[in-house]
Amino acid sequence: MGLSIVILAAGVGSRLKSKTPKVLHTVGGKPLLQHVLETAKALNPSNIFVVVGREAKAIKARFEDENVTWVMQSDPKGTGDAVLKALPGIKDERVMILYGDVPLVLPSTLAKLTQEPEGVSMLTVSLEDPFGYGRILRNHQGDIKCIIEQKDATDAELEIREVNTGLFVLPASKLKKWLPQLSNKNASGEYYLTDVIGLAVRDKVSIHVETTLIEEEIFGVNTKAQLAVLEGFYQSLQAERLMDEGLTLRDPGRFDLRGELTVEKDVVFDANVVCEGNVSIGEGSVIGPNVVLKDVTIGKNVTVRAFSHIEDATVKENAIIGPFARIRPESVIEENAHIGNFVEIKKSVIGKGTKVNHLSYVGDATLGDNVNVGAGTITCNYDGVNKHKTQVGDNVFIGSNTALVAPISVGDNATIGAGSTLNKDVPQDQLTVSRSPQRSVASWKRPEKEKDLS
Repeated sequence: MGLSIVILAAGVGSRLKSKTPKVLHTVGGKPLLQHVLETAKALNPSNIFVVVGREAKAIKARFEDENVTWVMQSDPKGTGDAVLKALPGIKDERVMILYGDVPLVLPSTLAKLTQEPEGVSMLTVSLEDPFGYGRILRNHQGDIKCIIEQKDATDAELEIREVNTGLFVLPASKLKKWLPQLSNKNASGEYYLTDVIGLAVRDKVSIHVETTLIEEEIFGVNTKAQLAVLEGFYQSLQAERLMDEGLTLRDPGRFDLRGELTVEKDVVFDANVVCEGNVSIGEGSVIGPNVVLKDVTIGKNVTVRAFSHIEDATVKENAIIGPFARIRPESVIEENAHIGNFVEIKKSVIGKGTKVNHLSYVGDATLGDNVNVGAGTITCNYDGVNKHKTQVGDNVFIGSNTALVAPISVGDNATIGAGSTLNKDVPQDQLTVSRSPQRSVASWKRPEKEKDLS
């Protein structure tokens, strides 16, 4: 029998105190709903339905490329009503219920719920602190009788630690019978999906129960504190997986992955490395502490020193970056190049063996091989309207505090004297200097403050 998945994502999330819709808040750099969609697709369902409410426009815009069926619940009347809204599009098959604000349930856990071909399957968990969750009520034989919500439970029922996770697999044919029978005569005035369990017991439909020992995978997000708990859990999962694949993490508790990371053998991360987007790192590379990597390809045996930021760039083998370097988008750092402290590279190619080691800015430029760039050198690439290119040949020596006013070309083997400001092309094999004459004024006297006579 086929499987349709219904994801309930109509909640407003008022306790998050944010203009961002609840399911668009992120864990590991991905919206909560994206995590759920990825998990759902891993189960190969015939259809995925996403029930949205008053924030539908923003949610649908964020996921406009997803192959899902959007279902509108304009008037929030509870989880039972939300599933009822999706039922017309569901054939005679099994229906899995997921939640847009419960992002980290494991596909392997959900797969267990699909193993029973008939009846109802549900996931429960025993919590030390079950506050807020519906309690599982069982009879003397240990069979489930029903689920009682927190607001409707007696003091004795509130002592029960086994709780409902809200994750179900149910027959669509039964849902179409049960959901119209739900009542909203409860403390919330809502139609609870959980009440179908009592109806299943009434109709003698078998109930299969799976449990999980990993509490965090069934946690939902209603507050910023809960969001932070899930962020920590997610990062611990990523750290464990990557270490199993061979990554050395000096401190797994201080590592953040907000995208996809691919590493080869013997890669080492120091503390507080943040990876965003798609990051690929070659064999033997070492990433220092407090480094941010976003959409970066790093070759073999690269050293990235502390507090460096690299975004949308390529760093090739044996290069050294940092500390305190910034490599901006569309930059390529070739083999054996050195980019030093407080150097910014933007949309430039830095040739093989070239060194830009101190306090420099290189933008919209191509530097050849084995160029030495002195401290304080800048390419003046912007005239207030347009960006202009700087072209530097091979084996060039650029003295400290040089300003290259683009567009400009520097020939091979040229030497530029320190303190030069150049706006004309520099010939190859020659020394080029542009300085004001130095002079000393013997009669000059340093100003002094006037004495206070009051």
